Amino acid sequence: MTDLPKNSKLGTRSRSAGRRSMSLYAEGEPMVWLTGGALAFSLLMILAMLVYVFYMGFSNFWPQRVSKITTHAGQVHMGSVSRVQTYKPSLANVDRLPEALRDATREQLLETDGYTLRTLLYTGNYDLTGTRFQWVSDYEIDAREYPEWALLVERRMDGNFYGMPVAFERDGEPVTESPGEIWEHYREIHPEVRRRFRERERIRTVEMGRVNRRQETARRRLVEATNRFANDDLSAEELDLVRQETEAIIADTRKEHAELTERVDAINTENRRYGLVMETDQGRRHTLFFDDIVLAFPGNQLSLFQKVRIFGERWREFIFDDPREANMEGGVYPQIIGTVTMTLVMTIFVVPFGVIAALYLREYAKPGPIVSAVRIAINNLAGVPSIVFGVFGLGFFCYIMGGYLDDWFYSASPVPTYRGGGVLWASLTLALLTLPVVIVATEEALSAVPGSMREGSYACGASKWQTIKRIVLPRAMPGIMTGMILAMARGAGEVAPLMLVGAVKLAPSLPFDIHNLSGTLGPIPTGPIHLERSFLHLGFHIYDLGFQSSDSEAARPMVFTTTLLLITIIVLLNLTAIMIRTRLRKKFQSGAF
Repeated sequence: MTDLPKNSKLGTRSRSAGRRSMSLYAEGEPMVWLTGGALAFSLLMILAMLVYVFYMGFSNFWPQRVSKITTHAGQVHMGSVSRVQTYKPSLANVDRLPEALRDATREQLLETDGYTLRTLLYTGNYDLTGTRFQWVSDYEIDAREYPEWALLVERRMDGNFYGMPVAFERDGEPVTESPGEIWEHYREIHPEVRRRFRERERIRTVEMGRVNRRQETARRRLVEATNRFANDDLSAEELDLVRQETEAIIADTRKEHAELTERVDAINTENRRYGLVMETDQGRRHTLFFDDIVLAFPGNQLSLFQKVRIFGERWREFIFDDPREANMEGGVYPQIIGTVTMTLVMTIFVVPFGVIAALYLREYAKPGPIVSAVRIAINNLAGVPSIVFGVFGLGFFCYIMGGYLDDWFYSASPVPTYRGGGVLWASLTLALLTLPVVIVATEEALSAVPGSMREGSYACGASKWQTIKRIVLPRAMPGIMTGMILAMARGAGEVAPLMLVGAVKLAPSLPFDIHNLSGTLGPIPTGPIHLERSFLHLGFHIYDLGFQSSDSEAARPMVFTTTLLLITIIVLLNLTAIMIRTRLRKKFQSGAF
């Protein structure tokens, strides 16, 4: 057959028909576009969620202007704008307007299909009004002002306060009534008041806590001595000696406690000398003592530099201070310490056990039905709901193991020590929860190590354990780190199990306490990490604010800010592990997983 010329139309048509003879579905191009589009859409949703959380979290701390809104009905509202939304008011609300405005408002609503804007003002002053927010519709507004000396005052209790400064008081006597001079007195005196406030809190938490621990230790020693005397393990003379020592320690600690109480009272007396008299939007006067003020500023006079400084001060308070106002305001320092401590202790438990289990399954166990059943059980364990692990941790760890520890070592204690939620039981519960992740990742890393390396090690005379220790494990370490990263990310974000085995709304002490290095009051010392203590957790804090708060609107900004912080902490923990994994991967490039 004679070949057709390359430029022949028939040859071109034949080649085109040959190329189109295969279906696009057979070539897989639609599935490539479908999977690529699904990946892009998923990444877009994640990015949108992160951008929204970041925006809401950062905007919460940016200082805003203080608005004063006067309605046609003569009501006055002062506060910061929380948000603006579109809604459809009822005709009954329009009928309450003055007759001169009623018809105009109806015509305006008809032009917009019955919709209008309304503003949610954070008016504060909860102790005076019993509410923190006020909705104001645009058609109700008669005038909107931004008073020069309108102050936003953040307080330790009862939330924010909005008003106009009318007097500065010292020892109950007014010193000046000029807003400018009042503000200058505040800026001069308040930093020193806050310094004394921090000193008072240090005395209450650190020094008084140390005194109370000494007293409790002495009393527990006396109880133990009395029990030993009842069992004929201690003579009467020895019991009297212990009793005398205990009485001496209690007398000494009471004296120290009285001295510390005097110091606290002196600080309270000095701080209560200064007061700021404020006038609210309703014309009521209220005195705010400097000791109760956390931060204050004239919102309508701030320059960009001053706003940035207040923004940074609010972030500093959020990260390093304790929560206040039922966790709706203040900082989350205890939550940060609790989250990081629990995550690190969980990692210490789960990684060794996960690696050992994976080593046995991969290197030692012979294939068979038992090993297959164990692998199936591990895979099924990964799908068990987290709340089931919480119930198991509560029953087995808290009640059974904690009960035995209390009976053996803390029988003299009037309250449970380990028979309850704590860092130890929460970490063990989450270690069980994340154990399948570590086992599966470690097994995959071990299988990725070339068999020729094992054979070469055996040929050189190394034993099986020497081969695993010096050849297999170092080259599988990047994969093991991958499993640890996944376990840390999941463990740090879990909430449901923690509600049963350790996380609480309020905790009297931190689980990590450098001021009490002796650990628990008993024979099981733990160092600065107090494994028996209940703790605060960022994930539980978000749940508590979002679903258990008495005022969900007031807690809403804190939910986004805490979410942002939790994401940041998880990212930082993961980045640290990733840096370690990268160094290991460069060192053992041939065994990278």
